[in-house]
Amino acid sequence: MKLNFRTGFGFDVHAFAEGRKLIIGGIEIPFDKGLTGHSDADVLLHAICDAMLGALALGDIGIYFPDTDEKWKDADSKLLLKQVNELIKSKGYEVGNLDCVLALQQPKISPYSSAIRNKIAEILNVETEQVSLKASTTEKLGFVGRNEGVISYATVLLVKKEIND
Repeated sequence: MKLNFRTGFGFDVHAFAEGRKLIIGGIEIPFDKGLTGHSDADVLLHAICDAMLGALALGDIGIYFPDTDEKWKDADSKLLLKQVNELIKSKGYEVGNLDCVLALQQPKISPYSSAIRNKIAEILNVETEQVSLKASTTEKLGFVGRNEGVISYATVLLVKKEIND
């Protein structure tokens, strides 16, 4: 059955680590810790990649950018998202809208929210109003509340491109 709309859900989590830059949504955020990971550990862009891949049943980010491959060591996650977007386009789809949530105790994301939304829109070649970002603390509960790491969730609506587009 051919579907004109597909939805996907993505999730990612990374622990904080000393001596790394904090990159969220393709933006460097001033903070005393970064996130640990094989790539730049951009928890938000990773969740978005998984949502997009999941919408078309194409697996997950680890299939395309495995942490066992040195090629992706310290990789810029903006490039990963760009490649996922190209794959989605090659399958005849484009992003309709994206809705994301970050769960972290610190730092506050609101001062960077517009820049993050703009950066994601730029990478995906969509309008900024197609990208939603919300952030929340966990009221000091769990590993996020203890400021040990960050969780990101993303949902995406993919739309079948018109032949004349």
